[in-house]
Amino acid sequence: MGRAPLTILLASPAYWPARAFGGPVVAARELVRRLVERGHQVDVLTTTLVDLHRRPSARGRTEIVDGATVRYLATPVSYRWMGYTPALTLELQRLGRPDVVHVFGFRDPVTTITALWCRARGIPYVFEPLGMFRPRLRKVRLKRAFDSTVARGVASHAAAVVVASELERDDMLSGGSEPERLVVRGNGFPEPPAAGDPSAAARAAAGVPAGAPLVLSVGRIAAGKGIEHLVATARALPEAHVVLVGPDDRHGAGALVEAAQSDPATAGRFHALPATDGPPWDLYRSADVFVLASAGESFGLVAAEAAAVGTPVVVTDGCGVASCFRDGEALVVPYDGEAVTAAVGRVLASGELRAELGRGGLAAATRHSWERVVTLQEELYDAAASRAASMKFSMLGS
Repeated sequence: MGRAPLTILLASPAYWPARAFGGPVVAARELVRRLVERGHQVDVLTTTLVDLHRRPSARGRTEIVDGATVRYLATPVSYRWMGYTPALTLELQRLGRPDVVHVFGFRDPVTTITALWCRARGIPYVFEPLGMFRPRLRKVRLKRAFDSTVARGVASHAAAVVVASELERDDMLSGGSEPERLVVRGNGFPEPPAAGDPSAAARAAAGVPAGAPLVLSVGRIAAGKGIEHLVATARALPEAHVVLVGPDDRHGAGALVEAAQSDPATAGRFHALPATDGPPWDLYRSADVFVLASAGESFGLVAAEAAAVGTPVVVTDGCGVASCFRDGEALVVPYDGEAVTAAVGRVLASGELRAELGRGGLAAATRHSWERVVTLQEELYDAAASRAASMKFSMLGS
């Protein structure tokens, strides 16, 4: 017997095509697309944000994306990936009463107001903080003040709190979340398109000579992303070319890239490419090794993308995706420049190790499919909606 279709509302501070904001946007679209395919009605409320460089539109619009109705609300004011949308409350009222709401993000106007609306209306919601629950990096005091006032109760009133990894679960527990509310759902490894003939063209476009070792990293150029470790790798491995693909977060890390590009020790071997509209599959397939050197990621979807095409992966133990790999499927190292460099050197020096890690990445991708993830998400929605219905029935009968 199949599941009854649900009416689901997903509230997110940014949505497709805003891929510049990283893996969460990609994961949200994949989740929504597959929920629609399973017969659920999905509405998305979001901003008109696209990236950090372009002003979001002050005019709203509604589009059908992958079968879901996406309402891009007019966003006259924004800061980074937070947009103020004056029409949000009115749009929530127009939508009526969904069976369940997915609050996808934390500490931004869209998700905070939606969570407050759910609580006022008695609508069950699932909260996914996207690794942002623990205040860190910038404006920590301001974040703590916001969390203790405006955002107070967002997590504790959720029917369930979804996290991408055990690392994020630990963050939530240290922040006072109740363990019984926490569910480690993870993200799925993608299903890459059929292979073309990427090697020569992708390398040439990146500026990497034929035959030179290609070390690839994909993601924002930002503090905590291990850019300094990638620079150290380029300095220590004089034959290797390091290629970064992603937008500049505009908080100073770009200066490290510029310095490496002008330093005689690394000039001509340190390449920075803009973000692409989708995963850079040709570069993933062309790389000799993929590196995710971040200090911390709630998941780290780019490492899953690389593994899904059989590219050897080096990832730090601060990234949630690291726990998806078994021994021999990736090299998991500390957030340390010497450790990252040594791991990359090992992979480049051994064809046997590259082949082993390539096979291992494909095995990890098979285990962590999106179908499994979406099934678990459906179960969470069903449980939240059923619990709310039971409570409402009990109140009516009392």
